[in-house]
Formats: sequence, C-alpha cells, structure tokens
Amino acid sequence: MQATSYTYDPDTRRGSVLLDDGTPVEFDAAAFDAGGLRLLRPGQRVRIETEGRGAGLRITLVTLQTF
Repeated sequence: MQATSYTYDPDTRRGSVLLDDGTPVEFDAAAFDAGGLRLLRPGQRVRIETEGRGAGLRITLVTLQTF
C-alpha cells in the first residue's frame, strides 16, 4: 500500500502517514526500523505494510516508494 509521509520524529523514530483517502495512521519505531530508513521527510511517498483493519490498523513497515 502507498501513503504520504506526514510527520516524523528522528529522536523517537515514530511518525505518521496519510493514506491516499486522507486518513492519518501512526507508525512506531519498529515499523520505521523494519524499512531500513535513516530519515523521513514530510511529503515523501512511502510504501507501507499493515496488519489489522479499521481502528486496529497497524503499520508494520515503512519504506520509500520506488518506481
């Protein structure tokens, strides 16, 4: 699934993305670390992997979207 980086805190490695429908979803340090990224800027397109649905949706991986 694709999304757009919305917030990112380099100290905690936590942040949030906006899904293409505008829904914000937060991610934790484990999801950030799983993608192997070092930094994330707001507005970057990212690829995310998730588990769960609705209110239980959780991001398990965040990485840059490449073409």
